Amino acid sequence: MLMILVTGGTGLVGMHLLLALTQENKPVRATFRSLEKVNEVDAFFAFAKAEKQFKTIDWIEADITDVPSLEPVFKDITHVYHCAALISFDPYDFQKLLKVNVEGTANIVNLCLAHQIQKLCHLSSVSALSKLPNNPITEDNIWDANEANSVYAISKYGAEMEVWRGTQEGLDAIIFNPVIILGEGDYTKGSGTLCDYALKQKRFYPKGSNGFIDVKDVVNLMIQGLHSSITKERYILVGENTSYKDILERMALQFSKKPPKKPLSNSLLKLVITGDWLLGILTRKRKITHISAASIQGEKTYSSEKAKQQLSYTPTPITDTLERIQHHITTKSL
Repeated sequence: MLMILVTGGTGLVGMHLLLALTQENKPVRATFRSLEKVNEVDAFFAFAKAEKQFKTIDWIEADITDVPSLEPVFKDITHVYHCAALISFDPYDFQKLLKVNVEGTANIVNLCLAHQIQKLCHLSSVSALSKLPNNPITEDNIWDANEANSVYAISKYGAEMEVWRGTQEGLDAIIFNPVIILGEGDYTKGSGTLCDYALKQKRFYPKGSNGFIDVKDVVNLMIQGLHSSITKERYILVGENTSYKDILERMALQFSKKPPKKPLSNSLLKLVITGDWLLGILTRKRKITHISAASIQGEKTYSSEKAKQQLSYTPTPITDTLERIQHHITTKSL
C-alpha cells in the first residue's frame, strides 16, 4: 500500500509538495522540527483553501541527523521525498551544513535501504554542479573540487554522493537540481528574500544572472519523477535564465514598487565584504563572502533540455509565478 514520506515538509518546496500530494489524496507523512513552522504550513494550506487536506497529513517530529527519531517515521513508508536541508553560505556554518546535508542525507539513504523503500526522490541543487565545461551548464558538468565552491555547494555535493552511494547498494533514486526557486512562502529567507528586496525598494541590483523556476514546476516534476520508471538519473530544473536586474525589475513592477536603479559595483561590494568579515570576527556569523559575492555578480546559464526531453517539462512563465506571489503577499497583509 502506498505511503509517502516528505522530509523538510515545512520548507518552500516541502509545503508545496505536501499541498500537491494531498490534493491528489495521497497518504502522506511529513517530518518537522518546529511547531511554529507547521503552523506556517497550516496557514499556507488555508490560503490555498485546502484546510481539509492539511488535516490528512501525519506529522512526526524528527531530526534527520538523529537516527532514533527517524526510525518510527519510516514505518509502512513506500516512497520518500527528501527535501530537508540547511541553506547557508556562511563559512562558520560549515560543520553544521555537513552534519545536516551530508550526514542527514546518509541517514535517509540508509533507512531507505533498511526499510526496502521502493524509490527515493532527492532534492539537490545546481550548486552541486561545476560551472565548466558546458555553457549553458548541463548535468554533465561534474563537480570540480578546485573551483571556489561555497560551503553550501560542498555540502549539497556531499549529499548527492550519499544518494549515488545508495543507488550502488540497490536503492532506486532520482535527483533534481533546481536553480533559484520562486513561489508563495516565507519571504524572509532563502529565495524569498529576493521578493523582500524588491518590496523594500532597494537602490542596488547585482550585476550577475542566474536561473529561476516556479516552485510548482519543481513539485510537479518531483512527483512525476518519483512515480516514473526512471532511476539513477539527475535533472537540472530551470524555467528561465535572466539577470538579477531583470528579475528585480519584474518583481517591482508586479508589486507596484520602484525597481533598483544602480548596479552593485565590485568596489562597493569589497567594502561590504570587508566590513562583514570584521563584524564576523566578533559575531561568528557572515552574511556575505567573496564566494557568494562572485556568485551574484557572475553570469550563470543553465539548460533543462534533459528534463524537457525526458519528462516533457514545459516551464511556467516567471511572470505567472510573480502574479501568484503578489496575490499571496496581498492576502497575507489583509
